[in-house]
Order: sequence, then structure tokens, then C-alpha cells
Amino acid sequence: MERIPFFDGRAQALRLEGEVLSAWAGIWRSGQYTSGEHVEQFEAAFAAYCRARHCVACHSGTAALHLALAALDIGPGDEVIVPAMSFVATVWGVLYTGARPVLAEIDPIRRTLDPQDVARRITPRSRAIVAVHLYGQPAEMAPLWELARQHGLAVIEDAAQAHGACYQGRPVGSLGQAACFSFYPSKNLGGCGEGGALVTDDAELAARARALRNHGQRARYVHETLGYNYRLSELQAAVLEVKLRYLEEWNACRRRLHREYLEGLSGVKGVWLPMPAADSTIAPHLLVVESIWRDALRQGLAARGIGTGLHYPLPMHLQPALAHLGYQQGDFPYAERLAARCLSLPLFPELSPHAVREVCGVVRELLLGFQSGSVGWRSSAAARSATDSATRSGA
Repeated sequence: MERIPFFDGRAQALRLEGEVLSAWAGIWRSGQYTSGEHVEQFEAAFAAYCRARHCVACHSGTAALHLALAALDIGPGDEVIVPAMSFVATVWGVLYTGARPVLAEIDPIRRTLDPQDVARRITPRSRAIVAVHLYGQPAEMAPLWELARQHGLAVIEDAAQAHGACYQGRPVGSLGQAACFSFYPSKNLGGCGEGGALVTDDAELAARARALRNHGQRARYVHETLGYNYRLSELQAAVLEVKLRYLEEWNACRRRLHREYLEGLSGVKGVWLPMPAADSTIAPHLLVVESIWRDALRQGLAARGIGTGLHYPLPMHLQPALAHLGYQQGDFPYAERLAARCLSLPLFPELSPHAVREVCGVVRELLLGFQSGSVGWRSSAAARSATDSATRSGA
């Protein structure tokens, strides 16, 4: 069994059990299980949290991305620029509309869209840029805004991993024409199952998204366009209402644990640490380090009862389902390097600083062993060669 799990939501669930079950009991007695007052109340509260005028709750972050693009009339013949490193749902939203995803390289430090590469990918068919705030680090939005202004493009935030993060003092969710969030259980704001939301300042975009999520109808049984069943249930909305009240507290815990990791692994050779960008306040969803010893490190941590994750071991352009886009290995070297070296260490609000220090200690011990050859994953000569290579490349 894992002594230190990668993620454990039980403590949070027990803490909020009374509030959640009380809300659920009211829903059960009301008989209103969908599209009711809890959805409306959560939408209002989350829009205010993001400093946006409108929120359209839906059943997943993937649905939110689809709604945003569809509400902007993006479709066949259009191109949408997305990062080569993200969860694949970022691309699904584009493909669902019939548009073509155009992949762009990531910045090796922020690990979000590289604006210079985005500029090279813009064509007359470009309609939008999807900026992913990966792992809770906001993308570098200012140059993306300028590119969008110059070329008449929409900017959509994929904020599925960044609830509560800020860029230049502004919260994610207020940085584009629309922003899309996921409320998957392990997210910073996670429900009790699937959930998502689109937030925007554009009243017409919000109205179109509301119609699209509910079978294309603005008036009951009057279906103006092809629509979808993307509604959020009252039960999920009630959970999110309760949890939203604690989000700032939990994000503060995540930031403290993030700093513990940075301090605990500072100066350790063979591992590269994610440093928050100076223009941002991160909302750490994942603590993703990079190492050429990633696989052995993961095995060694597992042997000590420490859980880890991989986010994500295969970049977009190498996904079998996206082979038709025509990209090849080597097209996005920074995305490929991150995919080959990434390792997610335990990070959730209820994790203790003592557990983080223990994880750091085991990581240091394992890496020293790999480098000295005392751990039998590589020969000593191979370990030295790998260490030299990692030092030269900044790992």
C-alpha cells in the first residue's frame, strides 16, 4: 500500500460531509435534479470568483471547450492553435467542431504555449488560440493577446488545471473571450464526479453556450440549432458550491507545499524543478519535476510506498488518434523532452509538510544512487554520462 498517495480526497470529503449531505438532502426532497437553483447559484458564485460576468456550467471540462469553440462559430475549414503538450481534451474540443488543431511548441520554462512559435503557426485560416494554463501555471498571455489583436483571433483559456491562478494580477477566467474549467475530482476545485464550466464577459457568447449545452434551445422545446446534452446536475453543483468556499484556503496549502518541494529539492542534481513565473500567482494543481531518470525514480518511489503520476508521457503530436494531423517525432522537441522526463509528485491540500520532506529525501537518495552507480538501474559509467547530459541540458 502507498504510505504517501499521489492524491487522496478522503480527508476533504470527510471534512465537508455534513455540508454536502445537507445540500443533497434538500435536492433529494425537492425532486429537482438538473437545471435548478444550485446550478444557478454556483454559476453566479464562480463567475464572481473569476471576475467574469457569466458562467455556463456543464458536465465536463471537455464539454466546456467544445461549447466555447462552437459558440464562436468555429468549424470546418478553420484552424485553432493549441499547445503540443496538454491533456488530449484540449484537442478534442477543436475536433468536435470540425476545425483543424494546429499544434505549437511550449516554452521550456513555463511549459505553456511559446508565443513566438504561435506567431509562426498563424495562417489566413486561423480563428483562435487555446492557451492552456498547464499544471496551474498561467500561460504568457500578453504576447498572445497582441497576436490575437493583430490577426483578429479569439483567445480561449483552457484553465482546467488552474482554478485560482492569476496573471499580472488578473485571475484566470478573465484573460480571454472565454475560459474553460474542469471540476474532475482531483482538480483544485473538484466535484464528486465529472463537471465543467465556461466563463466569459460576452453575454451573447454565454447565451449561445447555454443554448448549445441544452439541446440547442433558448426557449423550451424550440430548438434553434444542433445542440448537446451538456448540462450539470444539481448534485454536482451543490458539491461545487460548498467547495468553492474553501478554494482559496486549499490553494494556499498547495502553494506552501509547492515551496516545500522547491526548498527540499533545491540544488539536487538530476532533477529540474518548476519555478513560478514572476508575472503570475500559480495555483499548483500538479508538482511536475523533470529527470532523465524518470522511470527509475518512479519505480524507486513506488518501492518506498510513494505514489506518483505521469502528466503527460506522450505529447499531442505523437498520439495515435491524432496521426492524421501529419506531425512527426522531432517536430516539437521541448514538448517531447517534457513528456519523456515528467514526473508528478504528490500534491494535494491535505498532504503534510512532513510527507513532502520525506518525498524529497527519497528523491535525493535515489538520484544520488543513480549518479554514483550504487543503485543498479544503470552502470556507473552510464550514470555519469547521463548526469553530464542532464547538466548540459538544464535537467
